[in-house]
Amino acid sequence: MNTQCDWIPAVGIQLRKAGVQFDAVRVDGDRGRALADRLAGLTGGDPGPVVEEANGLRGVYFLVPVGSTSHRSWPDGVTRLTAGRQHISYIPVPALHGPTWPLSWRYRPTAYDRLVHPLLLRAALHSAE
Repeated sequence: MNTQCDWIPAVGIQLRKAGVQFDAVRVDGDRGRALADRLAGLTGGDPGPVVEEANGLRGVYFLVPVGSTSHRSWPDGVTRLTAGRQHISYIPVPALHGPTWPLSWRYRPTAYDRLVHPLLLRAALHSAE
């Protein structure tokens, strides 16, 4: 993969400020993992970049275009990571290789400008309820 994504750290884990390269939608636990796999099935295996945590709430982060989650209803249990006038969120991003525990890529980025489609994500969330 040659994505040339400057927002992916070379090693380890880094926090990226929401609203710069992307925002994120977090869905915790098995629900988030099942949602990621459902999106992969709908997109031929390329849902866009999805990061998962192995500890804590076991969050699954769907990286979406900046501003794409606002002005839309989202189901309970969904956390939007965005930036605004008096609000800043940070999104954890692991390197593509090497030790990054507790984070890993459930679905790696495949192109620089390829992110999770927010309307497809929202529809998949609503259909799972």
